[in-house]
This record gives sequence, structure tokens and C-alpha cells, in this order.
Amino acid sequence: MQTKIAKFVNSKFFEHFIIAVILISAVLIGIETIKGLSEQQQQWIVWGNRIILSIFVVEAALKIYAVAPQFKRYFGDGWNLFDFSIVVFSLIPFTGQFAMIGRLLRLLRVARLVSALPELRLIVSTLLKTIPSMIHVVLLMAVLFYIYGVAGYHFFHQTNPDFWGSLGTSLLTLFRVVTLEGWTQVMYLDLADHQWAWLYYVSFIVVGTFIIVNLFIALVINNLDEVKQQKAVLERTEKTEQDILANIVVIREKLQELEKDLHPSVRK
Repeated sequence: MQTKIAKFVNSKFFEHFIIAVILISAVLIGIETIKGLSEQQQQWIVWGNRIILSIFVVEAALKIYAVAPQFKRYFGDGWNLFDFSIVVFSLIPFTGQFAMIGRLLRLLRVARLVSALPELRLIVSTLLKTIPSMIHVVLLMAVLFYIYGVAGYHFFHQTNPDFWGSLGTSLLTLFRVVTLEGWTQVMYLDLADHQWAWLYYVSFIVVGTFIIVNLFIALVINNLDEVKQQKAVLERTEKTEQDILANIVVIREKLQELEKDLHPSVRK
């Protein structure tokens, strides 16, 4: 029985069914924002949310039963723990002044789409793996911002105080420049008083935007390849374990058949 349930919860049909339920939950959450819903329509939405929550509870129960008694296989997986936490939070009755918290927590069901789709799990895992490496790039960018921010203050604070009047304002201006959003408007204001101002802006864009951003992209791509390799190794390991378990089940069935065949001969 446990083996059949394990195959069922790991099947493509069950995966696609849960994805469909998550999408329906997202649609219901969006419908709740429509003004002028009748009381009957609101009741349908309430019952829809209850059915969806029941499905998630059954899903969690089946997955836990499928790995029993090795519960670490379920709770040791971060994605399963994420899904289980959403179910637990959804079961907490938020009423009165805490009803808004309950509605916001319901949004976490939509986030389950990340854990339900392997491709999204791969992307999120890559981003999480990239965070430690990004710290050094962020530190480099912070040094670059500080140097250019102080320099920009001394260069332009008298002629263009709206954008360079203080260190904080200068850093915000540099953030606008590095996002390439309307930076030419700021540059032309400074070019009116400083003909060499273009050197400041172009050098910052080349270093800050092209080089730093490409470093981020390189880190993500590098970690994406590593995560894909780890995933491939894990899938091969899981497949091997599944094959071994399947062979054990087959051997047990054959042994039981042999025992049945032997019992009559022993009686004779």
C-alpha cells in the first residue's frame, strides 16, 4: 500500500493535479479583490478555498505516509517543509482584526507554484546558491557607489543640488543612473555647467552597469550549471534507490509464491 501511494504522489498526474489546484487557488484569490460580489458568490469562494485547503492537507498526509517511518526524507527536504508550513499556517483560524493576516497568508498558496514546478525550483535554488558569492560583488559595487557618490557631490552639488546636494541624494542619483532610467536627463543638466561631465557618467555606467551586472550574470550562470549537475546526480541516486526497492518488492513476491508452492508438498 505504501509503495503504491509513493508511486502515486511521485507521478506526473498527481504533480499536474496539484499545479492545477494551485492555479485555481490563485484565481480565487484574485476574484476576491473584485468589488460588488454577491453574498452567494462570496460563499462559493469560501467553500472553494476550504476544498483547496483540504486537498493540500491530504497531499501533505499522503507524502508523509509515503516515506514513513523515515520522516526525515520528507521534512529534510526544504521544499516539502515550505509546503507543509503553508498548510499549517492556512489551518490557523484568523478572525476579527487578524482576518487580514489570514488573507495575506493565503497568498503563500500561490508561492507553492514555485515548489510544484521543477524548473522554478531549479531557478530559486540557483539564486539561493548565488547569494554567498554575490556578497563580494555587492561589496565591490558599494565601494564603487561610495567613491562616485562622494566625487559627484564635490563635482556637481553647487550647480545641481537637486541631484547631488548631499551624499544620500548622490547615491540615489547613481542608483538611477545604474538602472539606465532617465540618466541622460541628469547628465545634460551637468553638461550645461561642466563640459567634461560626460566622462563621469560614461565611466560609471561602463563600470557600474556593464561590468558589475555581467559579474552577477556570470555568477548566476555558473551556479546554475552546478545546480543542474547536482540535480542530475540526485536524480540518478533516487532512480537507483527506486530500482532497488522495486527489485526487493519483486523478490518478496516471488518468495511468497515459493512458500505457497512449498507448503502443500510439506503437508504431503
